[in-house]
Amino acid sequence: MTQDAQHHLDATGLLCPEPVMMLHNKVRDMAPGEVLEVRATDPSTERDIPKFCQFLGHTLLGQEQEGELWVYWIRKKGN
Repeated sequence: MTQDAQHHLDATGLLCPEPVMMLHNKVRDMAPGEVLEVRATDPSTERDIPKFCQFLGHTLLGQEQEGELWVYWIRKKGN
């Protein structure tokens, strides 16, 4: 699965809670409706990123695991 993302966040090599903290800061700087691709190696992101989206109202468009790498596509909620 590949989404057209306007923004990219490389959180590989970082451990919880850093990937979600970085995600939160990145999303804050995005315009509503824009898509962010997140790449992470911390398995806890599989739980944390969907919860982050649900809690803040963003849309998790998709997620993939490629070996030790997790990739997520998140659409920022509209105003």
